[in-house]
Amino acid sequence: MFPYKDENPTELTPVVTLGIIAVNAMVWLLVQGLGADEPLARSVCQLGLIPGEVLHTVPPGTSVPLGPGVHCVLTADAHWSTVLTSMFMHGGWFHIIGNMWFLWVFGNNIEDSMGHARFVVFYLLCGVAAAAAQMVVAPRSVVPMVGASGAISGVMGAYTLLYPRVRVHTLVTLGFFVTTVTLPAYVMLGYWFVLQLLMGAVGALSPTEGGVAVWAHVGGFLTGLLLVKLFANPEFLERRRAGVFLPRDA
Repeated sequence: MFPYKDENPTELTPVVTLGIIAVNAMVWLLVQGLGADEPLARSVCQLGLIPGEVLHTVPPGTSVPLGPGVHCVLTADAHWSTVLTSMFMHGGWFHIIGNMWFLWVFGNNIEDSMGHARFVVFYLLCGVAAAAAQMVVAPRSVVPMVGASGAISGVMGAYTLLYPRVRVHTLVTLGFFVTTVTLPAYVMLGYWFVLQLLMGAVGALSPTEGGVAVWAHVGGFLTGLLLVKLFANPEFLERRRAGVFLPRDA
């Protein structure tokens, strides 16, 4: 299921959400070369988060294949900065477009509930917690973690708690059959979260190198659930409840 819009108006201009999207787009262009092989591999190696390297659970000098003829050699440095830089790296066009679309659909309303400054801190904390969750589950992994999806998962967790009954228009594909459905946010996002848990369980039974960092998604989502009430501005929420910005079915 792919959400393409929600029925949840906003009062504030989502300058932070737009800014995060712009930064990711600029990084994709200027640092990752729009996905060209050499700059993409270099950026993933240098700015992606490698749990085994950060936690020193894998010996320095270990060579990690990133593609045909491309390897990343782990160093003795911890590279803790990659916890943040990895949040702005992506592995391909579908990766960045999908992440930024999810951020736009759900991020503007969470920014609206918190205000701009609080949303920046909330977003980054969710991203850090997501990375930590993945490192706890796979501390010896040498596969670079990249993508904004951990932080965006936190945004989705916050949305589930604040706006569970808001209608989300969703694209559904079943093989060659494509249709759209409108679902309450808690159904659409709850399905997504359960899917992450199932993928994580299957991955634990038959571990493979690479793939999706689903435990980062789980960690980010749960962090968003836990932190949203601390970051949501009561004045903004009350204004939404009392005024024209209240969703019609909330």
